Amino acid sequence: MTVLDHRPTVPVPGWLPGATSPRTDPAPLLPDEVPLRVLGTPAQDKCDPALLLDLYRRLVVGRRYNQQATTLTKQGRLAVYPSSTGQEACQVAVGTVLAEQDWLFPSYRDTLAVVSRGVDPLQALTLLRGNAHTGYDPLATRTAPLCTPLATQAPHAVGLAHAARLRGERVVALAMLGDGGTSEGDFHEALNFAAVLNAPVVFLVQNNGYAISVPLTRQSAAPSLAHKAVGYGMPGRLVDGNDAPAVHAALTEAVDRARAGGGPTLIEALTYRLDAHTNADDATRYRVEDEVAAWREHDPITLMERHLRAAGLLDDAFAARAGEQAEALAATMRAEFHAEPQLDPFTLFEHVYAEPTPQLREQAQQLAAELAAEADR
Repeated sequence: MTVLDHRPTVPVPGWLPGATSPRTDPAPLLPDEVPLRVLGTPAQDKCDPALLLDLYRRLVVGRRYNQQATTLTKQGRLAVYPSSTGQEACQVAVGTVLAEQDWLFPSYRDTLAVVSRGVDPLQALTLLRGNAHTGYDPLATRTAPLCTPLATQAPHAVGLAHAARLRGERVVALAMLGDGGTSEGDFHEALNFAAVLNAPVVFLVQNNGYAISVPLTRQSAAPSLAHKAVGYGMPGRLVDGNDAPAVHAALTEAVDRARAGGGPTLIEALTYRLDAHTNADDATRYRVEDEVAAWREHDPITLMERHLRAAGLLDDAFAARAGEQAEALAATMRAEFHAEPQLDPFTLFEHVYAEPTPQLREQAQQLAAELAAEADR
C-alpha cells in the first residue's frame, strides 16, 4: 500500500492496454464556481442557533480587539499592528473548529485567531510589541509562533502533522496564509508535500485582495486560488470569507476529513482588509474608497446581525451582552499594556538550540560582561 492508494485513478488512453495511471481525477478536487455561503440561504436554518450566536459574539469581541490593538499602536505601546478588521469571520472560525490536541500555524495578521484559541492578548501581541520572538509557549498552547516571513509556517505545519500521524496521534494542523503567501515557494512546497504524504493539514488562505499594495490580478492568473489545490492532488474549496458560519462549515469539513485520514484541503476564503496593511501603510495610494465602501456593506458583523435578527435569533439583550464582553476585553488589554514589561535580555539565547552552541555561550558571556560594566559606571 502506498500513500497514493487513497486517490481515485483514471484510465489514460495510450498508457498501457487495460492499465491506469496513478493520476488523480481532477473533477472531485475542483472548487465550486460560486463561493460557499450559509447566511441567508436554506443552510442557515440547519445551523445550530447556539453556534450562530457564539460566532456573532466572537465577531463583536474580535472587532473590538482589532480596534483596541490599533489604538495601542497609535499610543506607541505596539511597534506595529497588522489589523484583521474585516477578516474577523475567518479569524474567529478557526478558534471554534480545532480540538485541543490540534495545532495552529498563524501568519503575522492572525493574532485574533491566536486569541480566539485562548491565548492571552498580551502574549499574542508580544512579538508585535518588539519584546520577544513570541509571548506564549507554543507547546502548551498548540499554537506556533506568529510567522512574519510569508508562508514559511506552511511546511512546518505539514511536518508537524505528518510526524504526529507517524506517532499515532489524531492531530490536525491548520496553516493560515494570505493571498500574498500563495506566491511564495514555501506555499507550493507545503501543498506538494502534504498531498504526497496525505498529511492531516488544512490550508486556509484569506484572500483579502492585496499582498500589501499588489492586487491579486498581479499575483495570479488562476481562476481562483482554490484551483491551485488540484495541481497538487487535494480538494480546493471556495468560501465567502465574511460569512462566519460558511467559513466554520468549510473548516469543520476539512478538519474532520484530515483527522479521518482523508488528507489535506486548501480553502480560499474571499474577504477584505478594511484597514491598511499595517499602521505604517497608506492604503489610499493603491485602492479607492468606493471599493472599501462596497466591502463595508459586506462586513462580517453586519451580515451576521442582519440575518440573525431576520431569523429571530438575535435580540438587543444578546447584542448588548456581546458588546459588554468586547469592552471588558478592551479594558483588560489597556490595563495589561499600561505596565512596562520587565525584560530579561538573556532570554535571547533560549530556545535557539536544544544545547547552546559555543557561539551562543560566547555571546551570552559578552552580554553579561557589558551589563556588568554598565552597572559599575
